[in-house]
Amino acid sequence: MFKLVLRRLHLCLAIFVGFFVINLSISGALLIYAKEIQAIVNPHYWLVDINPVQKQKTLPLPQLITHIQQVTDERIYIIELSDETNEVWQVILENKEYLNLNPYTGEILLRHNFYDTFYGFVMSWHRWLIYRDGQGNRPMQLWVSIASLIFIIELFIGLTLWLKPKHRIKRLRVRWQTKNKVRFHQLHLCLGVFCCLPLLLIAFSGMAFYWQDACKSIIETLTFDQIESTPSAPTLSFTNGSDEQLQDIALMNLSHAYQQAHSVLAKGKVYRIYIPTKVNAPLGLRIKMPDESHGYSWSWANPYSGELLGFYDASKASIATQAWHFKYKFHIGDFIAWPVSILWLVLSLLPTFFVISGLYLYWQRKR
Repeated sequence: MFKLVLRRLHLCLAIFVGFFVINLSISGALLIYAKEIQAIVNPHYWLVDINPVQKQKTLPLPQLITHIQQVTDERIYIIELSDETNEVWQVILENKEYLNLNPYTGEILLRHNFYDTFYGFVMSWHRWLIYRDGQGNRPMQLWVSIASLIFIIELFIGLTLWLKPKHRIKRLRVRWQTKNKVRFHQLHLCLGVFCCLPLLLIAFSGMAFYWQDACKSIIETLTFDQIESTPSAPTLSFTNGSDEQLQDIALMNLSHAYQQAHSVLAKGKVYRIYIPTKVNAPLGLRIKMPDESHGYSWSWANPYSGELLGFYDASKASIATQAWHFKYKFHIGDFIAWPVSILWLVLSLLPTFFVISGLYLYWQRKR
């Protein structure tokens, strides 16, 4: 009786969240290689030509900023550097527009809205199923997280159904020469058992982007540690001056401020540069340290004097903090080496297989 109840619950939950799970599965698989796909389709927008003989150097930061502001007549908010020498830098303007920038020449290759690109489209599909209401809200984010939670429950129910009868180990095999119904049942069972843990962690890391407080509490409980908060950017005491004075004064000493901010975390690689858009805002650098999975370290400097204002080395944070920071790279399978990305591609498509094969098995039983 207990097994029958679990099987029916397993089926009902699959029907309830099947639409969401299939969308998350396919969009998640595409998202792993979305940047590479758009670079292959439109290389003139996403890749830059570099001289293979002479090592080209990127233009000085003030020169790039001056050129961008002259062309766009907009202030810069963020400059995102690339890990690869042949890829464009991303510039985010204060009006939320994106620029694809050739850092060696200063040429703007593309001016666009982030969600108009293939990567941005797949990102919005994966996170909130593309839908936005009239006020610009994304109500489907909640349902995507609920679907991820129910998928985790489905994994536990499936694991319980495998553990309940006898001969558990013997049932972990696939007889390829048997009927389709039996073969699909064995595949459904074996893949579910063997891939249960990574799928559970991938789903949990996805929920952590929306239900942050609850997921932080779970990580803190499991690690017996506290997750540290990233320090806020310092505020300059200088408050006088117009917006025009901000641009003039900042550009005069911006290179010096950048060098000072980077020097305190010199072993790290700059991931993003936050250009001050207010008179009392500092120059901020988001830096990826050698022991970090992503850029979570910070450094700030006074853009007028170049004085170092503070820094935060996330690579020395607590175990719970580093586990929390690792969730992004883990979720997209971007760690260790390229075989992990291929494995994550397969894992991303498994939920679609589970939904389809589960409904197929139910239909076969009913027939």
